Amino acid sequence: MIYKLTIRYVLSKSRIRRDLKAPLLCRITLKKERKEFSTGIFINPSYWNSKFQQVDEEFENCKYVNTQLSLISQKLHQAFLFLEVQEIEFDVLDIYNKYGGELPKKQMTLLRVFKIHNEKMKTLIGIDIVEDTYKKYLETETHINRFIRHKYKANDVKLSSMKVKFLDDLSYYLKTERRLQQSTINKVIQRLRKTINYAVAEDYLVKSPFTSFRYKTNKKEVIFLSTDELKKLEKYDFKIERLAQIRDCFVFCCYTGLAYKEMFNLRQVHIVKGVDGLDWIKMKRQKTNTSLSIPLLPKAKSILEQYKFILPITSNQRFNGYLKEIAVLTQIEKNLTHHIARKTFATTVLLYNDVPMEIVSKLLGHSRMGITQAYYGKIIEKKVSEVIGNLNKKLSKFSN
Repeated sequence: MIYKLTIRYVLSKSRIRRDLKAPLLCRITLKKERKEFSTGIFINPSYWNSKFQQVDEEFENCKYVNTQLSLISQKLHQAFLFLEVQEIEFDVLDIYNKYGGELPKKQMTLLRVFKIHNEKMKTLIGIDIVEDTYKKYLETETHINRFIRHKYKANDVKLSSMKVKFLDDLSYYLKTERRLQQSTINKVIQRLRKTINYAVAEDYLVKSPFTSFRYKTNKKEVIFLSTDELKKLEKYDFKIERLAQIRDCFVFCCYTGLAYKEMFNLRQVHIVKGVDGLDWIKMKRQKTNTSLSIPLLPKAKSILEQYKFILPITSNQRFNGYLKEIAVLTQIEKNLTHHIARKTFATTVLLYNDVPMEIVSKLLGHSRMGITQAYYGKIIEKKVSEVIGNLNKKLSKFSN
């Protein structure tokens, strides 16, 4: 069937400006579907000739305006003809996209979708996401770009060519060529998945290849300080001031669960009175932009008061470097990093003291309860095992 493209210019009289000029819109119609867009031209309605689709001669710059309208129509017809000879299905939005220099939906490429998606995310910084989240999507885009060049010797690939094999090959490449850990690979794949879901929602892709893709599991042991190790660290007398300060910051996070950036940004203004009349830390979590409400436990409060509510912070890299020295001096045989403090808070301080999982999840600022369960489910099993063991001992005594 031969379809006809209809182009018509209409004034938006409901949006007349103070200078009595209204925006001129271009309306294109194909297969009974419409798409309107602004021409960027403003005209006094008195000078617009709707029948002849042009500006009257009395209007200032009439020749220029009429020429511009003719050029727009010409470019739209060229876009329409281009799509026709491609012998692919297209709609009115494809014509508009081609007119604007975009690819038709059915010819959209993966990296092009990434750029569109990431530009959209950029506008959401400070509203729905934090800047770090946006940067991670840019990093994922770079990984995908390098993979396409490595595997296909090309600058991009069509979305329509994406299959499960693409995802399997990408995972293999990230592991063997980029030497990434499985947890990092899974994060790359997750961000790719969200971008592909965006492409499906925008009708760039009919079906996501992720429907039959399975992530490789990556269950790591949760490393944290035991009660004895935490007490040893608290009581150790450091002769070097910088190590004593890093120890204090680390211990503070063991009793608050703050991630490095929250610890770095913490100020006295974030310490407020809660409904219980006690001091609480209230701030935003950098990673998820969710609200944090954490009770200021006595040990954490004493450290804050010692440093007059401004912790002596160094860079994350140096912080973790100093922790290596601290581990050697205190004979704690664990690879100490700042993140272990957060895990110690969740386990030794909270879960081992019978704080329910849902409260732990809220105090950690996790966006979903499932995240907390995935990380600390085994800890709960161990705690339950200890309780049942004690119960068995009591019952054994009773039966004897």
